[in-house]
Amino acid sequence: ATGGGHRTMATRIGHLLHRAPGASTPVPDDDDDDDDANPRGATNADAAPSTPPHDAGRTVQLGDLVVVYEGFNRQKAVTVTEKGCYQNRYGNFHHREWVGKPYGSKVYGRGDAGFVWLLAPTPELWTKVLPHRTQILYLPDISLVCHALELKPGSVVLESGTGSGSLTHSLIRAVAPTGHVYTFEFNRVRAEAASAEIVDHGLAKFCTVTHRDIEALGFPSELEDRCDAAFLDLPGPWKCIPSVAKCLRPDGVVCSFSPCIEQVQRCCEALEAEGFGDCQTVELLGREYDVEARELQRDLSTTQPKLSSRWKREAKEKARRKRKHVDGGDGDGDGDGDGDGAGVEPKPVVIAHPRQEAQHHTGYLTFARLSPVVTREAIDAA
Repeated sequence: ATGGGHRTMATRIGHLLHRAPGASTPVPDDDDDDDDANPRGATNADAAPSTPPHDAGRTVQLGDLVVVYEGFNRQKAVTVTEKGCYQNRYGNFHHREWVGKPYGSKVYGRGDAGFVWLLAPTPELWTKVLPHRTQILYLPDISLVCHALELKPGSVVLESGTGSGSLTHSLIRAVAPTGHVYTFEFNRVRAEAASAEIVDHGLAKFCTVTHRDIEALGFPSELEDRCDAAFLDLPGPWKCIPSVAKCLRPDGVVCSFSPCIEQVQRCCEALEAEGFGDCQTVELLGREYDVEARELQRDLSTTQPKLSSRWKREAKEKARRKRKHVDGGDGDGDGDGDGDGAGVEPKPVVIAHPRQEAQHHTGYLTFARLSPVVTREAIDAA
């Protein structure tokens, strides 16, 4: 980052954190010799510099991560630099002209050929603009996961695998400022990329990215009996269910995302064997609506079957003749205008209608709760 006052995504989740230029955090790895290291993998770089807080009306500064909004499904993440220039079909947009403008501003390119919006990043926007390293979860599934896992500030969450970090950012927002997300990725390259993003977004205080094969090794022993929820996005989630049971506190919730129903069946069998209950599987298919203005016929008693283009032209012509007649024209109007379609005018109204497109299967979300173990000693004590 260049310039002063680096603003990060952390400010969008309610925490005013800033990253020192050039700061980085190494990715914890089970191959490392220092197994007794801080389980959060914290370093001095995680500490946020003492920077004055910024209110909701903050402005774009050099080094900021900005979401450039061009239109529906056309957004891009851009880091603001001194000599940067964003180019698209609307023209050239020089970064230095963005500095000082409030987030949410409309900015024009050179020559006023077109404009874009400058938006502050949120987990929802990041899901739309992030670089895809794997298939990701999208907002309908993410919202259900965060709700069903009963996440709140202070919760400790396990995640495997990290992938592109789409869900990770929403988990962080849900548990911050006093909770923590421990996310694990078996692919070293993806783990390092995710760790760099978490640090760059100023979220290292709330999240630890670790390179580890959870299916083969399970979760680290130092996390046993410490976690409130767990999320699994693995090809064989049933392999690590025993490890999840050790890490969750009683009444903790686990969620597994699987694209195939056979994976769901094997996972449910493993959950039941490890003492989980209240098991349910959900397939979430979002239905999107378009909102637009359309002209609707006001008088439904008319015999006109629909407002055809020909009818519209005839109605406009009759209205023109009537105005000309009333104003003392050449008298070629049709009197009071009581012909077919007279007095029936299309009125533009705002309507919502579902999109005519098929809903695609993403995957199955399986939720289960770890049943508390009731012993004879506990019953006698009660």
